[in-house]
Amino acid sequence: MAISQGKSTRLPSGARNVANRGKRKAELGRDPAETRVDEKRLKKIRTRGGNEKLRLATANKMNLTDPATGKSQVVDVLGVIENSANPNYVRRNIITKGAIVETPEGNAKVTSRPGQDGVLNGILI
Repeated sequence: MAISQGKSTRLPSGARNVANRGKRKAELGRDPAETRVDEKRLKKIRTRGGNEKLRLATANKMNLTDPATGKSQVVDVLGVIENSANPNYVRRNIITKGAIVETPEGNAKVTSRPGQDGVLNGILI
C-alpha cells in the first residue's frame, strides 16, 4: 500500500472525516532511506519536475569537522553508538541526522541528512 501524506481520516474530535476526493500523486510519500554502515552506495530517486535526489543507502566514510580547529577530514565510520530517532537503529547500525557515530578520531554527531542529501557530514564531540 502506498504511503500517503494527505489529510487525516479523523477530525480533531475523533469523528470520521469523509473524504470528498481521493489521493493525489503530489501527496505520495516514500519509505525512509535508513542509511546503514557499509560500503558506499547511493540510490537515485526521481522527484517532482523530473529532478533527482540522491539517497545514501550505505556509507562507511564521513566528512568530519573538528569545531576546535575548524579543519575537516574524511574518516571511517566504525559504528553507531547512539541514535535519538529510534533506539533500535543503534542495533541495526542505521545512521540519521543527530546520530552519534564512532570514528577513529573519536565520537561524532551527524549533521547532514543522509537520506535527503546523499552525503554524510559530522562534527567531533
